[in-house]
Parts: sequence; C-alpha cells; structure tokens
Amino acid sequence: MGKPALRKRELVPSVRLSDEEGQTFFGYYDNPAFSGNDRRHLVHRVPFCDRMQRAGDSAELGFIEIDSGRYTRFAETTAWNFQQGSMLQWNPSAPDDEVIYNTVRDGCNCSVVQNVHTQAIRYLARPVANVDPTGRYGLSINFGRMFDFRPGYGYADIADPFRSELHPSEDGIFRVDLRTGDAQPIVSLEEIWSFIKPVFQAVEAKLTINHITFNTIGTRFLFLARWVPPHSGKHLTALMTANADGSGLRCLSLYTLQSHYHWRDESRFVIFGGGPRGEQLYLYEDAPGMKGEPEVVDAASFSSDGHCSYSPDRRWMLYDSYPDQDNMRHLYVYDLIRKQRVTLGSYYTPPHIAGDFRCDLHPRWNRAGTAISFDSAHEGQRHVYMIDLRELQRLEGK
Repeated sequence: MGKPALRKRELVPSVRLSDEEGQTFFGYYDNPAFSGNDRRHLVHRVPFCDRMQRAGDSAELGFIEIDSGRYTRFAETTAWNFQQGSMLQWNPSAPDDEVIYNTVRDGCNCSVVQNVHTQAIRYLARPVANVDPTGRYGLSINFGRMFDFRPGYGYADIADPFRSELHPSEDGIFRVDLRTGDAQPIVSLEEIWSFIKPVFQAVEAKLTINHITFNTIGTRFLFLARWVPPHSGKHLTALMTANADGSGLRCLSLYTLQSHYHWRDESRFVIFGGGPRGEQLYLYEDAPGMKGEPEVVDAASFSSDGHCSYSPDRRWMLYDSYPDQDNMRHLYVYDLIRKQRVTLGSYYTPPHIAGDFRCDLHPRWNRAGTAISFDSAHEGQRHVYMIDLRELQRLEGK
C-alpha cells in the first residue's frame, strides 16, 4: 500500500522526532514522555499499524535524543496497545534515568522499573495503570479484563481469570509500592458495584475500570467505572474518586457519559462529558456528596471530546479532536486567562488506521511547558512530532 499525499496544515511548524524505521508512537496524553531535563522522549516502535495487537506481538521501547535525533533501544514488551502503549513513562523519582513500563513475566502481567543507562531492572508485582507524582505508588488494574471490554486499552497476552464474573471481589484496583514491588488490593469491583448500583439504579452488568489517575500530589485518585447494561451495546460510566489507600469513595456525577480528563490540582480536574449544560468540558471539585454543579470551561471552544491537559504552569490547555468529515484531526492550545483558542495544526488521518488501532494525536507537554509532542499518521506511517510553543506563548501572553 503506497503512502497517501502529505496532508497537514500548521500555524506553528512541527518537527518529526522519529525516523523511518517501523511504526513509532508514544501513546497516551497524560503520561510523562519527556525526561526531567526535556532532552529525551520515550517511544514505542512496532512493525505494523493497521491491525490490533495479538498475543505474542512485541513492541520495542526506546528514547529519542531531541537535539540529535539519535534513537536508543532499551527493552521490548508484549504488554502493550496502540492507545496507551505499555504505560511507558519516566519514573518521577528519577526522571532522567529510570523508566516504568508493563511487561509479561512468568505468565503474568507485571511492570518494570529500568535504568536506561545501566539497564538495571527491578520488577513490580502488577502492571501499572498510573504512577503518583511523588514516585511512591502505582495503581494497577486488570488489563486482561480491559482487553475484553476495550481491546485498544488492554493487553492481548494474558486472559482475564475473572472473565465470567460480573464484579468479582478478588479483582479491582491495586496499589503497587514502587520501592518494594509489592501490591495490595485497595478497592474491589464488588465494592465499587455495591457503591454505584443504588446511585444509578443499575441493572446487573459486567464492571470494568477503564482510566485511573492520581491527583497532582498523590493523595487521591480518579477513575472511570464502566459497565454495559444488558442488550444496550453502549457502556455507561461512573465518575469516581477515592483516597490513595482506597478509602473515601465518591461518585461525583449522575451523568453516565464521561470521557477524557486531567487534574488541575489536588482537588480540581476537567473532564469532557455530560452535565447540566449538555456535553462539555467541565471543571469539577472533588468533594463529597456531588455538591454544586461543575463549571463549564468554554462552551464554544470545547464542544466535542478531546484529550485535555493543563500546561505545567496551568496557564494553557492542550486539546485535540477526532477526525472531521475530511479525515483531519485538529490540534489546539487554549489560553485559560484570555479565554482564546488557537489551532496549532490539522493532520490527515488515514481511514484504514481506525477503531481501536487508530492514531489519535494524544498531545503532551514537555516539562518546561514550552513545547508539545504528539503522534500522527499523516505521512502514512506512525511518527512522533514536536512543536516549539515559545514564540506563540510570548505573542499570546502579551
């Protein structure tokens, strides 16, 4: 299959970081792709881009030196997908030296902390779905169960041992100690179902944890509990938070459409979903009892779903779109002070790279908040791109 004509429109020029070898991508928008000094960018590299991953398919893991473009491979894994990769990220405790990623060992999903210079490795008992900003704990979920629910977010190698159970008490959310490698259950699927069933008058259904993220100081976490009512074919979502040890469960909304989110600080976050003013990007307060209504961020600028993230200084919001009628994905940055949105670029998405193996832009900030990276297939191959925002920020900030 030949490459389509290059299709992109850019206000600020992007630079491709990855070379022509393989299909290169990072993955999700809320994991740290840039090293602590912003000199290296993590990537996955696979030999295909137009089908789902299968059991035994490996992804190569490496990093790119941003100044030179030099690529260094350091590992490979079969615990990966096209949307979130292997949860590859820099370790908050050593953001220039150590990475964390998921893998398979002794027939089980687990995770690894690896020094990219010495190659020293230590294993953690379970795969991580998120790491707290202090680098002390990770949160773990069942990626085999996720593969059955949404294959683009799960792993193909290890089947869910609780596949036939709707909300087992032995499965749920686990906390992983990144120092010792030990893991312990903190909230079961049975506990979560018992909590949300009366809230939503829910009919018995299979429950899965999809997205889960610590707040900015690691004291609480947000997660999306999802289920598909019988004969509906459409999943519903409970927007929930809990303390770092699993106590203090809260359900923050009665609206069951909830999607991408990002923490602003230890108690506030934005999420695109249903609410009192329809489908919008809302700002929520993590408080008990669903008190008050969430605040609409900007009804005109965020009228459709996208991957949202605050800049490190919380001045800017990064956002993207799904394909429009011309198969173009749009990349935005929004000034939260001036209430203005700027379209950084628009990128063609090949229609055969779709569904759970689609190539979302998943834009991500660097540590300094002066540049972003994103994944795109507009050249006919998955690549990682970078945009320097310093001049735009200077002009917009006047």
